[in-house]
Amino acid sequence: MRAFACNGRDPSRIVAARLSRILACGSAGAITALVMLAASQAEAARHPRYHAHAHHAAVGFAPALVNESIVIDVETGQVLSQVNADAITYPASLTKMMTLYLTFEALNAGRLRLDQYLPVSYEAASRAPTKLGLRSGESIAVQDLILGLVTRSANDAASVLAEGLAGSEPVFAEHMTRMTRQLGMTSTVYRNASGLPDPDQYTTARDQAQLALALYRDFPREYRYFSTRQFYFRGNIIHNHNHLLDWYEGADGIKTGYIGASGFNLAASAVRSGHRLIGVIMGGPSAGTRDREMAALLDRGFQDVGTGGTTMVAHREVPLPAVAEAEQAPSPPSREKPGIIAKAASRLAARLSPVSKAEAAPLVREQHTQPAGEHWSIQLRAFRAENVAVRAAHAAANLAGAKSKPLQIVEPAKADKERLYRARLLNFTPQEAWSTCIALHKRNIECSVVPPAGLKVANR
Repeated sequence: MRAFACNGRDPSRIVAARLSRILACGSAGAITALVMLAASQAEAARHPRYHAHAHHAAVGFAPALVNESIVIDVETGQVLSQVNADAITYPASLTKMMTLYLTFEALNAGRLRLDQYLPVSYEAASRAPTKLGLRSGESIAVQDLILGLVTRSANDAASVLAEGLAGSEPVFAEHMTRMTRQLGMTSTVYRNASGLPDPDQYTTARDQAQLALALYRDFPREYRYFSTRQFYFRGNIIHNHNHLLDWYEGADGIKTGYIGASGFNLAASAVRSGHRLIGVIMGGPSAGTRDREMAALLDRGFQDVGTGGTTMVAHREVPLPAVAEAEQAPSPPSREKPGIIAKAASRLAARLSPVSKAEAAPLVREQHTQPAGEHWSIQLRAFRAENVAVRAAHAAANLAGAKSKPLQIVEPAKADKERLYRARLLNFTPQEAWSTCIALHKRNIECSVVPPAGLKVANR
């Protein structure tokens, strides 16, 4: 039998010490939180290699160093650094990486479309925050669900995708767990699509790094979603919880996570001088501490592979979330030549411009009520000046062979503080819209396909 990896501390004694400390303070809310934490950790402690986290700032404990981490070289698969990388812990919202993996797989297999609208069940709408605030009975586009997971880490969006792909979330979780074995994730079990607390849902830092690598390797086209910094959804601007995108040189994804029993988790990818690293941290005491530790780990990794550089320093801490994922000079070692798959992925990803801003599709209640025919459109980037938006749209139309298509400029919404103008090309069939947008992507021009809807916009 293998001993628990608890840094020499017994999990039950850790929980007991926490309870005693809080009882002395007389806080009923904190007592309730710790009782729940004790139950979940007692269950998790039954797993081999369980790793206790004794540093949760949610109940006022002093910060501690990150407990588990790993950094890998994407080109060679070499592990550049690791600490407790095989210790069992909770994935929190890193779970959504597997939800997205299965979603991308379905898209590529033709079982799902980005423009497809999926119904929102009562169960999905009732998921705890963070969420998009979806309402039972409405429908939402698959692309918006993807963006909701990537930016806000929306738990309701994760459930909608799970139910749309498998009929129910428990069945989808079984598919998730089966996929872990295919990807070589030997110490991961999923029980839901979001990462909301479940004592039987567990993973390791090594497994999450393997999953992040698989997303990059298997879906280089869809991987660009992880670099989305802003998502315009129903009049609101949703910012990505992964703040490493804002200040770390070369960062382009991929996912954050938090629940009280795991601490602050992060899977991150960054590329410098054409060389990509993936890092995973589990159990950070705060979002800011986790992010700075990840930056330091990646810096050391880039130095090891001979592509060092400078980073900017984060100047603010991200507030502690209340519920699951509220995030809100030694000589370089010799390297093996990159494999064929890694080379192909790198070439394809290089042709795809990163997504900095995205806009949701129009609200559609019933998919079958959408008009057919040439009423689809292609939305291009957002611009601060209307005349710039018009010129950019004309240029895109010329490049894509769509000169005959009418142009439309969507004026800034009242809630849009940035006052951005959005350019669209109109009157496509669904097939024309998708093929034109793909052609624009190949020329590094951002675009998205918009299904028909009656938006009030200024026509040109």
